[in-house]
Amino acid sequence: MQVSPKVKLIRYTADPEATVALAAKLCYSDREVDDLTDNIMSGDNGAFIARLMEMGHHSPTEHASFTFSIEGVSRALLAQITRHRIASFSVRSQRYVSEDSFNYVIPPAIEELGAAAVARYVGQMDTIMDWYRDWQSALGRGESSNEDARFILPNACETKMIVTMNARELMHFFELRCCNRAQWEIRSVAWKMLEEVVKIAPNLFRDCGPACLNGACPEGKKSCGKASEVKATRDKLFAAVKSDKAK
Repeated sequence: MQVSPKVKLIRYTADPEATVALAAKLCYSDREVDDLTDNIMSGDNGAFIARLMEMGHHSPTEHASFTFSIEGVSRALLAQITRHRIASFSVRSQRYVSEDSFNYVIPPAIEELGAAAVARYVGQMDTIMDWYRDWQSALGRGESSNEDARFILPNACETKMIVTMNARELMHFFELRCCNRAQWEIRSVAWKMLEEVVKIAPNLFRDCGPACLNGACPEGKKSCGKASEVKATRDKLFAAVKSDKAK
């Protein structure tokens, strides 16, 4: 069965912006931590967080962490997202979980070719499913058969994962993966993750997105040349979150 990305923020540091503000103010103050905490919890930290980002003092943002559930994505995406090493991943195992009726991702480019192309693709997935079951049967089924039968599974096969990143790594992740030059699937996931954290910490993530939103595009001649469109996408995302909060 075809699936599409589903991203949900399931855990995060309590009051992440206050946590970041406390860590940052401690660096510049001779006051006791309890005094700083009382001051921070009683006020609005938005302006201070904004100044912190403008200063480029990002290390305090490492004290805020965010945990996401990600479903409806391919094993191809898994290979990309795990390149972000300052993160923690827990992934559904193809060794312990049978894939005899696996879900799969259909690339948009194939969908654009029309119904006949999609039917051909689906047929190929069904064939691979049959091959997988044949190998499970030949290998005796169970954990050991899953372990070796999985070698025939495609990159399109769905996986599910729990991902945790701190705010600083998320900023870096958004800079790279929200970019139009990023592969379409991880780009979609990145924008969904950004939407989730903006709901919780809008001041912390207000300037996040691809690098072109905060300076020259690092892709050089390979730039998509659509920085204004990307900015409009981010502004629309922020406006939608703000509208939802106002309801």
